[in-house]
Amino acid sequence: MKQSDLLAAVAASVDAHSSTYTQASDAIWDHPEVNFHEDHSAEVIRAILRENGFAIEDQLGGMPNAFRAEYGSGKPVIAYLGEFDALSSLSQDAGCAVKSPVVPGAPGHGCGHNLLGVGALAAAIAVKELIARGELSGTVVYFGTPAEETGSAKTFLARDGFFSGVDAMLTWHPWDYTGIWPGGSLANVKMIFRFKGRSAHAAGSPELGRSALDALELMNVGVQFLREHVPEDTRMHYAITNAGGASPNVVQASAEAVYLVRSPRLADLEGIKNRVIDCARGAAIMTGTTMEMEFVKGCSNILPNTTMEEILVGSMHEIGVPTYTQEELALARSLHEALESPEKTLEKITRLCPAAQRREVLAHQGDPIYAFIAPHTPTDSPLITVSTDSGDASWCAPTSQISVAAWAADTPAHTWQVVAIGKSSIAHKAMLFAAKAIGLTGARLMQDPALLAQAKEEFAARTESSPYICPIPKDVSPRW
Repeated sequence: MKQSDLLAAVAASVDAHSSTYTQASDAIWDHPEVNFHEDHSAEVIRAILRENGFAIEDQLGGMPNAFRAEYGSGKPVIAYLGEFDALSSLSQDAGCAVKSPVVPGAPGHGCGHNLLGVGALAAAIAVKELIARGELSGTVVYFGTPAEETGSAKTFLARDGFFSGVDAMLTWHPWDYTGIWPGGSLANVKMIFRFKGRSAHAAGSPELGRSALDALELMNVGVQFLREHVPEDTRMHYAITNAGGASPNVVQASAEAVYLVRSPRLADLEGIKNRVIDCARGAAIMTGTTMEMEFVKGCSNILPNTTMEEILVGSMHEIGVPTYTQEELALARSLHEALESPEKTLEKITRLCPAAQRREVLAHQGDPIYAFIAPHTPTDSPLITVSTDSGDASWCAPTSQISVAAWAADTPAHTWQVVAIGKSSIAHKAMLFAAKAIGLTGARLMQDPALLAQAKEEFAARTESSPYICPIPKDVSPRW
């Protein structure tokens, strides 16, 4: 099948079902769900897969709403990674350029996973239709993965072998610009530290008390000093979730904090994590309290695959970025103007641009939507300092992903502005563009054994000296 015919077939599939996909994405947006409780969202996607002849294996790894949908037989096996979870406390009216929760305190799709899950679905169906017509041979798989934000479902799936046998994986993410997801990402671990002490009257008998809050504060001080003695690209975040009560004249018998520790390199993260735990242990010793650590989740840094990235770049350029109406540009401009802390997106992109391309990128300063494809310079260094459990998938098989402009320019993730634009025609155009790009790339990998072999050789070379070690211990189970 000619390359031009492959592009036409994938694009025709996505366009033919576009109303189904936009309705599905909006239905997920309308029912935001979090942390393995994405019952409605997962069923929206499973229903479309069943209608298209996919066989579905549910409850992967015992996790609610984790599933594998498969069509075809034999090799190669090309998989698409889909997400559909929301974020807590980000409810927001659609299309509204001022902060206006639909339900105060309720969840909202502040990372665009309503688009992500359905865009990956559309790509899988486009490849499935080519297999059904005999124009491609092999197996296409869609992994429905819940709780990316809070549960690292893909990390559990990677740990327990559910990605074994897959030859390549593709995904995408809504963002404020279009291009290859740059470099890697940050590996992370999430831990809860609980201190137990002994209560006493703080004035009448303070000598009898053992303050859990003192222990927690001492731990935090220790971690502050630790920041000077870890690699500078380390991130250490915490939230005090239990301060032991509101009475200052009572020695607090309990206190609790959640820590999230990040590093671009999984090998570094293990040592940093242990030093944070040592800070907690030392604080407990100093205060005569006890400390319990609960490991919640973790994820690995993304392992890039230059071979697949180059195919994706070519696919995106062949498809061409969407164009926008004056109404769409006005909505984007109003949401951009409502940003409290805009990202410096173009500045980040130009860090990796060859000099000749910097002017091209910077020419878009002031645009309400970044309607261009960012130049691609392969790198292992993360330009976007976020974490994703897609990182763990990337250590199991060659994996690559793109970002696509679905938000107003310079919009940070996890904001109400992302929720506000999530049902707009801007978001829908981004989703359909992404579906075509990753769908076409998957079809090309399935059609061309040499390309796929090159991607797998690169993957083998990258992992030969650094094999995958899952950041989640075997005895830790998902939490919901």
